Amino acid sequence: MRSMFRKVIWASTFGIATMLAANSAMAAAKVNVPFSFTVAGKTLPAGNYHVIHDSTSSFVTLQNVDSAQSFTWLLSPGQPSPNSEKVTLRFDNQNDTHALQSIQFGSMVTPRLDKIKNEKRASERASPGQ
Repeated sequence: MRSMFRKVIWASTFGIATMLAANSAMAAAKVNVPFSFTVAGKTLPAGNYHVIHDSTSSFVTLQNVDSAQSFTWLLSPGQPSPNSEKVTLRFDNQNDTHALQSIQFGSMVTPRLDKIKNEKRASERASPGQ
């Protein structure tokens, strides 16, 4: 019985240590966006957002601090130096509306996120200039 109790305690301790290790693999930054913007066809309000990168994978999450609304994208190597720790949100501004273009987290960056802009560029390439 005593041996069983030790195994349970040891397993619990291991589980807690694993959770702490997983949490330390997460990097986050808080950013303030001073204007409303669109992402994935949804309009998000101006305000504070968390940009969370799980360093054990290649995903970044943008989460509104005041609500449960969040979006996750795949990251890939970007242009900045490999030691960069900068977090940058880039926006396209068209007709007084802002669309999230990309998120840079350190040396990693998302692909272009504003699909409308991509579709417009594709149509401009498909039709000859006038």
